Amino acid sequence: MRQPLRACALALALALALAPVAARGDGGDDGLPEAPAEGGAALAPARDRAPLWSRTDAALQRGLEASLERLDLGDAIRARDLAVALVDVTDLARPRVAAVNGDHEMYAASLPKIAVLLAAFERIAEGSMTLDAETEASLTRMIRVSSDEDAAAMMQRVGKPFIADVLQSPRYRLYDPKRGGGLWAGKDYAQAGLWRRDPLQNLSHAATAMQVARFYYLLESGNLVSPEASAKMKEMLSKPGIEHKFVAGLAGVAPQARVYRKSGTWAQWHSDSALVEHDGRRYIAVALAESPAGGQWMREIIVALDRLILESPATRVASSQRSGGS
Repeated sequence: MRQPLRACALALALALALAPVAARGDGGDDGLPEAPAEGGAALAPARDRAPLWSRTDAALQRGLEASLERLDLGDAIRARDLAVALVDVTDLARPRVAAVNGDHEMYAASLPKIAVLLAAFERIAEGSMTLDAETEASLTRMIRVSSDEDAAAMMQRVGKPFIADVLQSPRYRLYDPKRGGGLWAGKDYAQAGLWRRDPLQNLSHAATAMQVARFYYLLESGNLVSPEASAKMKEMLSKPGIEHKFVAGLAGVAPQARVYRKSGTWAQWHSDSALVEHDGRRYIAVALAESPAGGQWMREIIVALDRLILESPATRVASSQRSGGS
């Protein structure tokens, strides 16, 4: 009986913490059933603040598919060894979305450390953690240089069940079985520390390209925890300390770009994700791959995606929308 009570208490605490957003009506984009209220009445589900599935742009989709074919990645796409999402957020209120295998869940290595980051800021918001200098430094190392030691310590501190609850919460739905899963961090970044693998693919650290793109969209729109917390998380994602994959590719074509990024590598599994800003344009790029060549793929993919965004007709980002990150 103790475990169900603990789970109920945790769910109630999280619901209360997220109540200002969760109580709002749904935009009808996610197709999830409404949660029943006490007494059998239906509560309006939380409005999806990152409804990217309904914002697919046909021209951008054709451009993405053609770009990947030109890179000779068609076979990898058809074998589902590669997933890519691209979101033009130059006009944040009108995102333009394209994806291949966007809801295909894959092992993502260190990329799901962004889920740990989000859960830590939820803990801070509820008052059970403090963003002191030591905590801030640890979170920053976990993101910028992908410190496994800091990630494992933070997961122990935040709690892996709490991380899963945040990812599946009505506010975020960053892990949603109806959308192929998504972000999942069910094991410490260490030899031991397995709590639970994801329910769909039995992966310890998982992601889908679309759910990672949603994370960045929520971040950029100030909807991860709060605008202030989103800005702090974005700062931690800046100044990448590992210069490979997306970062290496952009260095050759847009060295002036501002890049907010988290990647992952383990054996043949490669992942990268970024919010990129330069030349008046702003976009989210995500790639997941299972191939020894995955790292090189991503270096080439980001160059193609960057060119696609720069060549696409769209309103240039207003100066008031530009971020102050570096």
